[in-house]
Amino acid sequence: MANAVIVAAVLVLTGSAAFADAASEAADMERILEAFPELDAAAVRPAPVPGMYEISLGSQVGYISADARYLIQGDLFDVESEENLTEGRRMAARLDTIDGVGLDNMIVFEPEEATHTITVFTDIDCGYCRKLHREIEGYNELGIRVRYLFFPRSGPDTSSWFKAEQVWCADDRNTALTLAKSGAVLESEEECGETPVAQHYRLGRAIGISGTPAIIVDTGELIPGYVSPNELLKYLDD
Repeated sequence: MANAVIVAAVLVLTGSAAFADAASEAADMERILEAFPELDAAAVRPAPVPGMYEISLGSQVGYISADARYLIQGDLFDVESEENLTEGRRMAARLDTIDGVGLDNMIVFEPEEATHTITVFTDIDCGYCRKLHREIEGYNELGIRVRYLFFPRSGPDTSSWFKAEQVWCADDRNTALTLAKSGAVLESEEECGETPVAQHYRLGRAIGISGTPAIIVDTGELIPGYVSPNELLKYLDD
């Protein structure tokens, strides 16, 4: 009987402690959200470091104290495992953000049987983007699916931006992209409607794209610059 009473008391105390911890965590998160109104609740969670919280905006990740006073920007490493915990979160955020675009808003070059998928932020006028695209059949032959998103480095209302919109407005976007990257001048469509170029551009900036081509592999890792088909396959397989 005495043992039962002791066990019951322990359970009550444990439950109370858990409730108090949850209440404290909720208060901390509310405080952080008040300090950073641009964040939503899903962007704040306890960090691996006790007393700190992780905040994320796109693929930008930081760490903040429970009182929302001290902010740390930088990568967090687990010394024992030598793992970059921050990059792991960035990779997951990149994939989540890109998945939100949807295949209907991408230009996809599909192999007969895909073993890997990459997402490439591209600029029509970028030299290495053109080099990558000249080898598009090589990527596909190796089982690499290539999904294109537009990232005109010169920004809105520029020639590169206009070319990207012309490609999207074409009846056959894949062929139009190939032609545009070869230097061909496409005929503009008078009434094309809204294109996803601005969405792609904003997304690229949100996840830290600054140059092209920028390759997001199927783990969410960002590879800046051109990589040949064979080198990329070896990297993906490894």
